[in-house]
Amino acid sequence: MNSTFFASIAATGFAVAFLHAALPTHWLPFVLVGRAQKWSTGRTLGVTLLAGLGHVGLTIVLGLALVMAGLALQPSLGGIFHWIVGGLMVAVGLFYVFRSRHSHALPEASRRTYASDRAAVAALVTLLTLSPCEAFLPYYLAGMEHGWQAFLLLSGVLMAATAAGMLIFTSLSLAGFQRLGLGWVERYEQTILGVALILVGLAVAFLKT
Repeated sequence: MNSTFFASIAATGFAVAFLHAALPTHWLPFVLVGRAQKWSTGRTLGVTLLAGLGHVGLTIVLGLALVMAGLALQPSLGGIFHWIVGGLMVAVGLFYVFRSRHSHALPEASRRTYASDRAAVAALVTLLTLSPCEAFLPYYLAGMEHGWQAFLLLSGVLMAATAAGMLIFTSLSLAGFQRLGLGWVERYEQTILGVALILVGLAVAFLKT
């Protein structure tokens, strides 16, 4: 795959990660808990960013394991490896499309009151950290043939998109934008992610040069 094609993969990955971060489960709990704990805007955003780093960190670790497994298998699979990667992305995309009716309920952490700020921070960070952005993982395989530089670039894309999405929507909600018009994200996020994965998977399978 040439660098232009990889750039398109990175751009699509950014859009997927940002859309995933726009889900209310990635920012509304911080707003609700922050108000309940009477946190300042700065502190609420700081906790949001901390949880986002944990969320991204686990995703990167899983992506690293996936790439290492791919590198181990690639020599024995030869010229069909890109077909396998593309097929995997299409399969995951189809799974998301069929799962599109799934409802994203707010985590229990956002509906509780806490005796201390430390407990509130620990609950929010832990819950988001243990919910990695699994939709981004196939993009690591798609960029694997570009080496570890591509892995680092994709990790940076994931971090930037996630942090931007979480901080932007948390800030807007704290500023009083009660109705952010993001209901469509909850309704169609699975379908959009699925279609994006299918398209990238087909491109990986058929456009390898």
